[in-house]
Amino acid sequence: MAYNEYLAERIEQVLKRKNIPFEEKKMFGGICYMVDDKMCIGIVQDQLMARVGPNMYESLLTEKGAAPMTFTGKTMSGFIYVNDEGWDTDEDLSFWVDQCLEYNPQAKKSKRKKK
Repeated sequence: MAYNEYLAERIEQVLKRKNIPFEEKKMFGGICYMVDDKMCIGIVQDQLMARVGPNMYESLLTEKGAAPMTFTGKTMSGFIYVNDEGWDTDEDLSFWVDQCLEYNPQAKKSKRKKK
């Protein structure tokens, strides 16, 4: 299934404006933005996927449009889905990008699969 390309353009603009080097990677049937070789923020269908970490997870679930990220029926702690109500304005989107960037230095890199 396709992901929201308008949201992808907006995320890229925010990252570029903040001078954050990133890499795009197809993941979860959508797209993910890798910062420092770590999953930072992404899109699954029309939802923003925010990697915010375990410490901020509960408090950020109270933000508008936020819900626990469930993938294949399992809740992924530290990851939040945000619907369009939560990223509609530039200010809202920047808020979520900032939350993901704040957690990114603490995030662990995924183990690379051997080819």
